[in-house]
Amino acid sequence: MADNVIRVLLVDDHQVVRRGLRTFLEVQGDIEVVGEAGDGAEGVARAQELRPDVILMDVKMPGTDGIAALQLLRDAGNQARVLIVTSFTEQRTVVPALRAGAAGYVYKDVDPVALADAIRSVHAGHVLLQPEVAGALLAQDNAGGGTGRANTLTDREREVLALIADGRSNREIARALVLSEKTVKTHVSNILMKLDLADRTQAALWAVRNGVGNT
Repeated sequence: MADNVIRVLLVDDHQVVRRGLRTFLEVQGDIEVVGEAGDGAEGVARAQELRPDVILMDVKMPGTDGIAALQLLRDAGNQARVLIVTSFTEQRTVVPALRAGAAGYVYKDVDPVALADAIRSVHAGHVLLQPEVAGALLAQDNAGGGTGRANTLTDREREVLALIADGRSNREIARALVLSEKTVKTHVSNILMKLDLADRTQAALWAVRNGVGNT
């Protein structure tokens, strides 16, 4: 059972928020809160120490904020999936967090059951990209040079990229395309290399901006 537990780190400057999250998550049989941090810098340090599977991170924090912390985690090679938990609904707040490597976001008034489902979803490799944010990304990047780079992808890589944009995990992509997971991982690596992207979250955003997939 322990092998199936999702290890979660809470990063928020409000203790009452962390306490509320911990109280709910501790009753989930498949989720374990392994630590807390009160700002982004502490969160990065704790993430390196504890190696959680998923990090719940606020965006606006004193000192090192959530976006800076995301960049530090990526630079350090930390593989934790980061789910932004924010009270800010503005796209100018959420979009930079997704660009920095977040796997998705939820609002602090999210239904507790939906929060647990979101944790499980990002842990499984999904990207939680909501329609209004996808629209903002399209509006910002229509003029980019993505079309030329898209031409470097094979037909199979485009199929894989489209499914990444739809939020599918490697296992689901393998099942949909009748491939092995190892082959899918190879295609994902090739996509990231050809498009000069850091991770599958960026790949999903790139696909949305450049009209690949059904988002």
